[in-house]
Amino acid sequence: MSYFDTIPHDKLMACVRMRVSDGGVLGLIRGWLRAPVVESDEQTGKPKPPRKSDGKGTPQGGVISPLLANVYLHWFDVMFHRQNGPRHWANARLVRYADDLVVMARYQGHRIDEWLDAKLEGWLGLSINREKTKVVNLHQAGSLDFLGFTFRYDRDLYGSNKTYLNVTPSKKSLKKARDAIREKTGPKKCFKPTPKVVEDLNVFLRGWSNYFNFGYPRKAFRDLGQYTRQRMVTHLNRRSQRKYHRPKGMSHYQYLQELGLQRL
Repeated sequence: MSYFDTIPHDKLMACVRMRVSDGGVLGLIRGWLRAPVVESDEQTGKPKPPRKSDGKGTPQGGVISPLLANVYLHWFDVMFHRQNGPRHWANARLVRYADDLVVMARYQGHRIDEWLDAKLEGWLGLSINREKTKVVNLHQAGSLDFLGFTFRYDRDLYGSNKTYLNVTPSKKSLKKARDAIREKTGPKKCFKPTPKVVEDLNVFLRGWSNYFNFGYPRKAFRDLGQYTRQRMVTHLNRRSQRKYHRPKGMSHYQYLQELGLQRL
């Protein structure tokens, strides 16, 4: 699994010009790439002085960055699937989303590693993040995190010796989801009416559950749903000097359901 830190601007624009001929659009893209980078200080949280572009990379978090990565790495896909590429001589499969990719092959050898290094770093001029790049054998108790999911083989739940490919939301994805829920129900949100807080949570939970509704996410959904309800009870207690009391005869779960909180 490889992550790329930099994309050379000159090579990127050459690939864009193969598909875009409008000078105004090309100038706009070039301006995005050259725009100064504003970062926040980790201690104070205040913006640092703008840093000029070094001629590499795309705007971090920019809406156009995945598109530019796809335009540039399209040629990597082409080379991978050519007659002299790993698709044919190693029967390998390539799964790529923007600048994140996984190469799947029955046998991972030095030839594939050398081919990837030669094309990505030598030909395309990219820098591979070695700390986040590794070879994983899923059949030997390994696991793979990709696009927010964890892939691994687990023992059959019914006690047989068979295994199955378990696909669940990764620990990192769950942590980010809990952080988002904590932020939406934190002390700074006490001014918000409860229906508005529930509405904001529902928008996030619907989007999160729609994305991760693949594989076997039931336990992750159950744990995140319980965490959301706990955060909502804490939020309701914090809104008043006196402890919040739910309607008589109703549990916290029933009351939050009545308020319309999304169920995972």
